[in-house]
Amino acid sequence: MTVRIAELLMGIATLLVSLGLMYNVYADGLNIGWVEGRGPGAGVWPFWLSFGMALASLVTLLRWFRGVTPESQSSEPYIAPDTVFLVTVSAGSILALLILMNIVGTYIALMLFMLFFVRFLGRHSWPMTAGFVLGTPIFVYLMFEVALTKYLPKGLPIFEEGFLVIDNLRYEWFY
Repeated sequence: MTVRIAELLMGIATLLVSLGLMYNVYADGLNIGWVEGRGPGAGVWPFWLSFGMALASLVTLLRWFRGVTPESQSSEPYIAPDTVFLVTVSAGSILALLILMNIVGTYIALMLFMLFFVRFLGRHSWPMTAGFVLGTPIFVYLMFEVALTKYLPKGLPIFEEGFLVIDNLRYEWFY
């Protein structure tokens, strides 16, 4: 797909989404005007922001048809093959992270994710990799479990029992 085609498709897509949002506000019966004694109606912001987005989409399409922008004249590929590879690998590794979170827990999954991303994909040194592999789960643990008291998934019971030891030590030392 070329940059020219991508701009056309995005202009059409944003126009259709805008019109759909405007229709939903109208169909739901939300007031898009001023309500006496109360202020703007419930549909003011969704409707008029969608209207503005629709106008911007129409301007983009008009400029595309007239060919006045560099993008509307470009026949270069929209996404370079290297970028497609990097995005695919990144999306796959994030999917693996999410799956592993349910099996080995958040912290071990984060360590494996950082190892893959920093060392193998980013090709950074082992000391930097070790810093991220160890620092990221420690930071996340301190941020969520200690500061916010929001417990993250620990995975299968064997991994959860390991974290109970860590939590018990934390409570003995600090509370």
